[in-house]
Amino acid sequence: MNTPNQALKQWISQAQQHLSPDRVVWCDGSQAEHKAILAGMVESKEMIPLNKDSYPDCYLYRSHPDDVARAEHLTYICTPHKEDAGANNNWLSPKEGHQRVDPLFKNCMQGRTMYVIPYSMGPCDSPYAQFGVEITDSPYVVANMYLMTHMGKEALEYIDKLDTNFVRGLHSTGDLSSERRWIMHFPDEMMIKSFGSGYGGNALLGKKCHALRLASVQAKQEGWLAEHMLIVGIENPQGEKTYIAGAFPSACGKTNLAMLIPPNTYKGWKVWTVGDDIAWLRPGADGRLWAINPEAGFFGVAPGTSQQTNPHAYNMLHRNAIFTNVAMTPNKEPWWEGKEKDDNTTTSLTDWKGQTHTASSATTAPMAHPNARFTVSCHNCDSFEKPGKAYQGVPISAILFGSRRRSLVPLVFEAKDWLHGVLTGAAMCSETTAAATGKVGVLRHDPMAMKPFCGYNFGDYWNHWLKVGTNLSQPPKVFHVNWFRQDSQNQYMWPGFGDNIRVLEWILKRCHNQVDSQETPLGVLPLKGDINIENTTVTGDTLNQLLTVNGPAYADHLTEVHNFFQTFAPRNPQALMDTCTKMINQLKNY
Repeated sequence: MNTPNQALKQWISQAQQHLSPDRVVWCDGSQAEHKAILAGMVESKEMIPLNKDSYPDCYLYRSHPDDVARAEHLTYICTPHKEDAGANNNWLSPKEGHQRVDPLFKNCMQGRTMYVIPYSMGPCDSPYAQFGVEITDSPYVVANMYLMTHMGKEALEYIDKLDTNFVRGLHSTGDLSSERRWIMHFPDEMMIKSFGSGYGGNALLGKKCHALRLASVQAKQEGWLAEHMLIVGIENPQGEKTYIAGAFPSACGKTNLAMLIPPNTYKGWKVWTVGDDIAWLRPGADGRLWAINPEAGFFGVAPGTSQQTNPHAYNMLHRNAIFTNVAMTPNKEPWWEGKEKDDNTTTSLTDWKGQTHTASSATTAPMAHPNARFTVSCHNCDSFEKPGKAYQGVPISAILFGSRRRSLVPLVFEAKDWLHGVLTGAAMCSETTAAATGKVGVLRHDPMAMKPFCGYNFGDYWNHWLKVGTNLSQPPKVFHVNWFRQDSQNQYMWPGFGDNIRVLEWILKRCHNQVDSQETPLGVLPLKGDINIENTTVTGDTLNQLLTVNGPAYADHLTEVHNFFQTFAPRNPQALMDTCTKMINQLKNY
């Protein structure tokens, strides 16, 4: 595939000389190419075709057992000055970053194919689209980028006109050794180098690496936000549609919320899926915040996805999908824990490592990896809001910050203003999940759900959020939600899933000034009776507990948050520190 872009030609030529591939293939993004890539992986036994009747054009891929999640401890931001990366990132100088990873790439594609993937994050003709080219030796990456980005010939036509203004991504699976695994980001060079991993978050360079880590730096420079957020449109029975964005740590219900189906008691309500993972938000000429989803597909967590928890997601997985690290039934259907109601069988299954289990050899270990994934096009989803508004974005009326907290944090509260909203997001802590390597269930600071993804110093990031707010005459209201409160018997107190529309209804009423509230030192909470719990198992007493603010305990929590903020001094906003201190003093006696 020819290109008049001299910078691109030169980079590809240099890469070819350094990597020494047997052949070079420029990806055109066609359906025929996609099918050929999958067929090749089936022939090489890297992919397993699933049941052609119940799961047509679906495939199972098994990654290396040591390569099943984002390798955050091996992910680096390479800037000239360490303080620009911040304490929230691993840091190396650009020189050290290149020196560490470049020798690993030397001749690493001997005997392999070097794929060149031109892609766009966002529809190619959107004014907000950003372009990149990924070089990889992984056909699995090619197959997933086909579903997750706008890739191929059309993207290349736009890149041809960009000179040097595109992201360069270099990836090789190497030998998949965790001792030679690095994900390096060079913001000043608009470059990513990823070696030694085939896992999506480390290898699909258009996703977290480009659309968040590098894009967040670009957004700071240009006055917008690149965020780890879902985008949904909520339509009431009167046909009025309100758009909200929501930041949740990985595997904390973003996809479920993005594809929410209201319960039967909410007839006439609809939820439209714009995106489930990444949002680019820009101040509009009208003083509102506008958002696009830069992705073309969903890369979601399979375990727990069922007809009961997320019907839209469950239904979209029955065609043209790639499954990673799920289990498989004897008739070659994908299986994972929680797929079927009350189905916890682990017999007669092939687990995610390829081991077959019978009744006599059943194990208590999960059959599907807890971070097993599915990849599908957005167009597979029945609730997906078809392109149209996607090009110019949708106006955001509310921003939700959500965390996984068993105690302390109420079901919902509203920030008092933009500054308080930024503090609410910056103070987020959540219990870790299997989406990243390390222990599960550990409480960690995760401001705006961007701990693994912000490409620069959190202090500068919070300052940037405050600056963006000054350019909004009609800023979205900011809320915090927590679907995961548990009682003394470790049972969830809120039903979640489709019933979350009950909380969203209150949020929308607050956005449209249709309901009063009670003010507390923590924030604005619903009045008694304003959260509809009819036809649920939630009692009035339980709801009261979910909406109770334990002042002294929250003051202790915010004191620890304040100490966390101090680690980013002197770059953290003084207004944020002062507001946090004021809230601590108010909560102590509440």
